[in-house]
Parts: sequence; C-alpha cells; structure tokens
Amino acid sequence: MKICVAVFFGGKSTEHEISCISANQAIHAINAEKYDVLPVYISKDSEFYIGEELMDLANYSSFISNPESVLTKVKIYKGGPRVYVEPVKKSFISFTDNRRTIDVAFPVVHGTNVEDGSLAGFLQMMDLPYTSCDVLGGAVGQDKAVMKDIFKAEGIPMVDYMVVHAGDFIDNYKEYFEKAKKIGFPLIAKPANLGSSIGIEVIRTQKEFKEKVEECLKYDFKVVVEQMIEELKEVNISVIGSVDKNRVSAIEEVTNGFLDFDKKYQPGSGSKGAKGVKTGTKIPAKGPSKGMASTVRKVPADLSAVQKKTVEETAVKAFRALNSHGCVRIDFMIDNKTGEVYCNEINTIPGSLAFYLWKEVGMDFEEECEELIRNALNRYARRSKKTYSFDTNILDNYKK
Repeated sequence: MKICVAVFFGGKSTEHEISCISANQAIHAINAEKYDVLPVYISKDSEFYIGEELMDLANYSSFISNPESVLTKVKIYKGGPRVYVEPVKKSFISFTDNRRTIDVAFPVVHGTNVEDGSLAGFLQMMDLPYTSCDVLGGAVGQDKAVMKDIFKAEGIPMVDYMVVHAGDFIDNYKEYFEKAKKIGFPLIAKPANLGSSIGIEVIRTQKEFKEKVEECLKYDFKVVVEQMIEELKEVNISVIGSVDKNRVSAIEEVTNGFLDFDKKYQPGSGSKGAKGVKTGTKIPAKGPSKGMASTVRKVPADLSAVQKKTVEETAVKAFRALNSHGCVRIDFMIDNKTGEVYCNEINTIPGSLAFYLWKEVGMDFEEECEELIRNALNRYARRSKKTYSFDTNILDNYKK
C-alpha cells in the first residue's frame, strides 16, 4: 500500500490563491507511483475539501467562491494511531467505509491563519508527520517584526528598521515620525504578517509617512518600516533540511526590479505599483501557472566570492535562528553603492517551494518533494522518541 501524502493548501489568507498555484505544482511533482497524493483544499472559511477537480488548476476559478458546489467537504480526525479523512455528509446508499487515511501532511500554504504555525499546530495535534516548519518556526517566520528582532539578537545583518503598532500610531505619531526621520527617507513600509509583496508601500517623503503607514495598517496590526536601499540588488537563496542538518541552493538575482505582487504572479501585467491584491484575485483560467518560477531572474546571481559566502552562511544562520524545517527561501538585499549584504526576511513555505533554485544545483522538483517527505518522516520518528508525559499522583489530591 502506498504512503498517503496529503497536500494542504488555501486557507483564510490574503495569499489564498497563490497557495493554490504553488500547491498544484507540488501535487504534480510528487511521485504518484510511490505515493498516493491527496489534495486537501482549505476554503476561505477554513473548511476542508477533497475532490478530483483539485488536480487541475483550470477548475479552481469555478468553485473557489463556493467549493461545496463541486468538492466534497470532509472532516479530519484522529482515530487510534491513524488520521482519517471522511466526508461530512455520508451517503445513505454506500455500505463501504469511505474514510481515507493520511500518513504524511505536505503543507503548501502561504500567509496568516495557515503558514503562521496555525496549520502546523493542527497537524501536530493530529500527531502527523509534516514537511514544513513547526509551530514556533512558522509563527516567528510569518511575523516580520518578531523575526527581525530575533535576527538582530543573533547578529544577522539587516537595514535599520522600526515597528509601528496600530493601537498607538496616532497617539504616538510624533515619536514614530522622529524615528522615521532618524532612519532616513525613502522608506519601505510593509504589514508584519503578510507575504507575496501584498500591502507594501514606498515612502519617499516625510509628507507621505502617515498616509502610507495607515494604508499598511489596513492589513495588519503591526507594520515594519525600514530603510530603503535605492541602488538595490535583490538576491534569494533556499535552505532545505532541519536545524541540525541542512544545505543551501543556488542564489538567484531578481532582474526585473522590485518584486510587487503582479511581477511575481502575473507576468506581463505591466503593473508598476505595490498596492497589494484583494482576496478575490482570479486563478489563471488555463493550466497551471509557473508562479514564482516565471519571475525574470539570473542564476547564479552576479556576486563576488565574499558576497556569495556571506549570503550562504547568513542564510543557514537565519534558518537555525528561527528553528526552521523543510524548505524555506531567504531573501537578501545588497547595496550596490557599498556592496553590503543585508538579510531581508524568511519565507517558511516559499512560492513554488523554490524548486527553480534547487533545479540549478541538480535537484528536480520531484527529488525536492521526496526529500521533504523523507525529512518529515525522520523528524517525526525523532519526536516520537521524546517523553511527553510522566506518572504523577497529583490528581489524588482532588479526590472526594
């Protein structure tokens, strides 16, 4: 019997549609001869669905607003040592057991309410092996404010930044404004808990500060405001493995400028802004998108030997600092004026699972998925050997 690998995607997130694109790529990359691949769609109201229609991305736009019209709503629960997927509505004419078991979870989710440790917590409660970061790694990796504070404590190089809180922005506006002036304009403002370049604003003048920060606060309760590097070179690298055993991919250089949402996922749109995207964004109607793989990039990046070594070593340090697992992408900024390398952020479940970076070092997408599944099973085996309870008579004190 094949191992059942459930690919979880979607969710209550502004990056819902991007998750669908990334997951569809992974669904077709996992070796179907070796594994029973089960797509599990998480709707925007956090319900689980399965169905053959999930195999083809071209179907998604027809049901994404009303999944129950096409897909089968299911419940996921633990029964003894196994985890089951079962339709919520049982057929009265079926006398067979219509449950399916899950052996490994393969999350391909992006953004809040899923990638931020929420889904990892659910999977850990189900006692399932899973291929992504654990609760702590996912939560810290999603919150750019906390992430930067940890990077700072670990001595990881970053541009100067501050964190703006929605609750006191107006009352303490003068203090925030003085900090912004100290960092120096122009600035970049971005919601602390979003990805895919959603909600990012460029603040070029002091006059724009209040307006642009308030725009970002529409998406989150915290906003990271940081120094903008005007002569910027953006490079990205992926790390795969666990805290104690990992390796790095090739380094890419993004060559089509600032990666706003449209440049990442809708090439040829001609959009130049960085205003974000609403959750109603349409899935491409025909065939699977290349997602992040479609971005214009140079691989390997044009870096000096010192810069390449700095990116690779800093990426591993950042990976370990956030207790990461699975496959992540870590984004860097290089100041072309000074040559300085700065760590920007980690993507704990990157778009397209960064397969295009691993391909450049001889590992195709199927091999990457295989390694993620193997790492998940190994991590689960190690975790299963830990002690999570101990005998105690403390409740005897509450006997009648």
